[in-house]
Formats: sequence, structure tokens, C-alpha cells
Amino acid sequence: MNRYPIWKYIIIAVALVFGVLYTLPNFFGESPALQISSAKITQKITTDTLSLVENALKKGDIKADNVAFETNGVQGTVRARFLDTDTQFKAKALLDKELNTDPSDPAYSVSFNLLPNTPSWLQFIHAAPMYLGLDLRGGVHFLMQVDAKAVLSKRVQGIQSSVRSILRDEKDVRHAGISRNGDTIEVKFYDAATRAKARAVLQSKLNEIALADGDDNKLLVTLRPETLKSTLDEGVQQNIKTLSNRVNELGVAEPVIQRQGADRIVVELPGVQDVDRAKKIIGRTATLEVRLVDESVTRGTEENAAVPFGSELFKGNRTGAVILYKEPIITGDYISSASASFDQNQQPSVSIDLNGDGGRKMREATRDRIGKSMAIVLFERNKGEVLTVATIRDELGSRFQITGMGSAENANDLALLLRAGSLAAPMEIIEERTIGPQLGADNIKKGFDSTLYGFAAIAVFMVIYYMLFGFFSVFSLAINLLLLVAILSRMQATLTLPGMAAIAFTLGMAIDANVLINERIREELRKGNTPQKAIADGFDHAWATILDSNVTTLIAGLALLAFGSGAIRGFAVVHCLGIATSIFSSVFVSRGIVNLWYGRRKKLTTLAIGQVWKPAEN
Repeated sequence: MNRYPIWKYIIIAVALVFGVLYTLPNFFGESPALQISSAKITQKITTDTLSLVENALKKGDIKADNVAFETNGVQGTVRARFLDTDTQFKAKALLDKELNTDPSDPAYSVSFNLLPNTPSWLQFIHAAPMYLGLDLRGGVHFLMQVDAKAVLSKRVQGIQSSVRSILRDEKDVRHAGISRNGDTIEVKFYDAATRAKARAVLQSKLNEIALADGDDNKLLVTLRPETLKSTLDEGVQQNIKTLSNRVNELGVAEPVIQRQGADRIVVELPGVQDVDRAKKIIGRTATLEVRLVDESVTRGTEENAAVPFGSELFKGNRTGAVILYKEPIITGDYISSASASFDQNQQPSVSIDLNGDGGRKMREATRDRIGKSMAIVLFERNKGEVLTVATIRDELGSRFQITGMGSAENANDLALLLRAGSLAAPMEIIEERTIGPQLGADNIKKGFDSTLYGFAAIAVFMVIYYMLFGFFSVFSLAINLLLLVAILSRMQATLTLPGMAAIAFTLGMAIDANVLINERIREELRKGNTPQKAIADGFDHAWATILDSNVTTLIAGLALLAFGSGAIRGFAVVHCLGIATSIFSSVFVSRGIVNLWYGRRKKLTTLAIGQVWKPAEN
């Protein structure tokens, strides 16, 4: 009656081993480390950088416990772990000197960091500690709002330029003026027939617009609703990418940069205490310029030739030395969008859209310079780097391509640089919080103590009140806590104070289920059932009540997860996972322990479940 098949005990054993293995990394602490990341948008961190770091440390006779290359999906980093902080400080001074030969224009950022001391055998099974949120580790929190109107205005401006360029190329479609009224572009024509031709031309070449007829032979051009939404989405996503590149310079181990709502971005930098520097990096500006190559200097002799008046010499990693005119054709402010594409020969290229003024400037600059070269220069920290040099094949307008990229990866990188040189849209910091590391340490201690003391109080009460069954309940509660921490660690969830509150809340819910089971067993004993039947009926009858209560609580947790944000979602995630682990531990594990202890006793007469009060007889 009360025996588990062997496969159920195997499941319990596997769950217990899983819980132990994936909870262990949280107890090994952290080691001092250095994080080497890119200090420039154009500087990539690759495995070659790993070799540079290792060679520099060998040259300085500094021993690192471990040096590894890692990638976070946006940019790579190299992390070096050391045995003590003295070695960490010496290594930082050495790497700053060896990696950045020009201190005024550093290519690499070397930052202090802490790395978990998880043993290699645990890392092999991808066991790692939970990340600590700002309220536990300390750091800076920014809530930034993207200027949605600026994003849409920039896109409309680009469409206006495209409309003007397309109609100019159509010789038999003459308009009487193009103007903008809010987010609507008004194109005036002399007659309805010309307007109809223009409608057909624009509809075939611009699929992101909606066209409507207006008064006085006007054609009204607007963006489609889905285009408006995608434009805002792209602007926010582009800002997130740009912020990720910039935050990488701060050396933050696990930054949180994520979208919140339609037009807001949350930036959390654990461990960062210098708010002014964080603001400076996040608000960093990088500008792009398109310049003409000074053809008076023979190519290949730039480094030794005299630089003509009105020109300047640039040395690029990709293009070598090149002399450009100081006066730019356009700057990055005129670029409305840039994307990787393919040219007519199916070779990787970059397609660029300019706004109206940018298209006009580009036409004027390239009309009489067919066959000559122009360059795209990225300026950061008042220093310029040539990204690419291209030959002008034809008069360029609002839309043109940069060819000869070599590979799709190079095209994607250049398109990203053209977009990410500056933010896609202005942002405003609408919320700012700073939490000191000491406060974070106090929060960890208080959260840990509250969970520990709460667990101890529950254990004492359960053992005193329910005796051996109370011990069974406490053991299943411990497995519940173990599994919950293991799952959160395996998910690499960020633990915050609301998350710790949810863990404590889960303990209360889990023990409530055990109380229901124990009381049901007592009730069956009062009815006069045998101990074995009381155990079986007690678990069976309690199961429906436990399931109902947990399902209703799960619905509330899912609602918090779906509609909440920030700390509320953190609480909801732990809460929902805790419901699953509590059902498993309080019913499945608890009954397995009881069956293991009592199941094989054929002549069982009593149960150690505390005092069973029978109703008084009349």
C-alpha cells in the first residue's frame, strides 16, 4: 500500500544530486580579476587579444591563475584571474602600459573585477553561482527614456529625401513642391494625372509608405503603422546595442541593459560606484564624417609626403595612411539609416540612407568627382579613424552603397558603426539610483539570516508538534530550498532582495502543504483507520487541496510575471519556480521518505505524528 517503485526513488535521488551540484557554486566566493575590454568602437576583442594579455603578463613576470576569452553576444572580453589583490593591482598597471601604447588614445580598457571561484569540474557541467543584483552587490541603476518623436522625425525626414530623389529621377513626373506637415509629407502637383503617375512610382519603390490624395492635387505620404512601430523598435534596439558597447568600457561583469515598455531602457551596472564616470560613458558621443581624399598626394607616399594646407593625415588599421580634406562632405547627423546588403554582383556592401540636406550635400560633392575617392571617418575622443575608403562611381544622392567590403561580417560591422557612432535617438535619464557595496553586503546578510532563522523556527516547531513526521517535513523543505536555489543558479538568474523575499515566502507555502498532509493523516487516525491506510488516505486527500491552493497562487504569480516589471518580475520568477519545487518536495519527496520509513512494516500500530486527539464520545 505504501511502497514506492524504485524508479520514483531514482527520480528523488537525481533531483537531490542536481540540487547539490548546482547549489554548490554559490558557496565558493570570488577571486580578484581584471577585465580587458574595448575602449574604442572600432577595436575588437578577439582571441588575439588573449595572446597579447598572456604575453604581457609573462613579460612582467606576473602569474595569473587563469586567463580566458569570453563573449557576451555583443563584444568579447578577456578576463584574467589572480590569487590576491596585490597581484591584481600590479597586473593592471602592467597591462595598461603594455596594451595602450598611446595613453591619450587607449585602445583597451583594463578594469578591476571579481570572478567566481567555481571549480573546473563544476564549470564542466555549467554549474555557476547566481548573479547578485544591485541591491545585494551595490551599483548604479538608470532608467532612460528614448525620444520616440525624434526617432520618427528622423525616419520621416529620410522618407522626404527619398521621395524628392525618386521624383527627380523620373523625368516625366514633375512636382510643384515638397513640404512636411508634422509626420505627413505633402507633394503638390500641377494636375491629377501627374499625381497618379507619382503615386504609382512611389508605391513601387517605397513599400514602407502609405499614400493618400489631398486637396489641390496634393499627394499625402505617411509611414505605415507597422513601419512606425518597427522604426521605434529599431531605434530602441540600436540604442541598446550602442549602450552595450559603451558599458563594456566600464568593465562591468554582468551589466543589465534591457528594454522596458515601448520606449524605455533599464541600465543596471553592478559593482559600479562612480556615477559621474558611468554617465559620461553612457552619454559618450562618437561622430562620423564623410571626407574626400586629397588626390594631390600620390597614394602610398602619404606617411612621408608633406600634408597640403587644408588637409590632414589619418592612419587607419584597415586602410593604412590616407590624407583627407579637413572639410567634410557630410557628418553622421545626416545618416538616417545604414544596413548591410549586397551589391549588383551579390558582394557584401552597406546601404546608406541620408536625410534631405545630406542627400543634397552628397550630390553637390560627388557630381564633378566621378572616379575619385572618399573616406568614412569615425571620431571618438577627438581622434579620427578611417573606416573605409571608396571610389565614387557615380553621382551619389540620398541613397547609395559602399562596396568592396570583402565579407558579410565586415559589412555588418560597418553598418553597425555607422548607426552606433552615436545614439539612434536622444535619451533622458528619468530615474537614477546608487547602492553602496556595504549596503549590498548588509542586505545579503539580512536576507540570508531571515531565511536561515525562518527555516530554523519552522524546523523546531514542526519537529516538536509533529515529531518524526515533522522531521520528514523539514527534510522535504530543505530539498525544496536546495532545488529552488539550484534551478535559479542553472538559469543564471539575478538574485535581488525581492527574490530573497520570494524564497522565504516559498518556504512558508511549502511547509503549509506539509501541515495539510500531517493533519489529514491525523484525521484518518481519528476515524480509526490503520496507520498504513491513514498514511495513504492522508496523502491522497491532501493532494487535491494542495494542488488547488498552489494553482491559484501560480495564477497570481504568472500575472505578476506578465504585467510586472523590474523587481516585481524578479519576485514573480522565484515565486513561480518555488511553487513547482514545493509541490514536488512536499508531496512526492515527503511521501517517498514516509514510505521508505514505514512502508515495509506489516504490523505497524502507531505513527510518530504527535498527539492524535479523538473527539469525545456523547
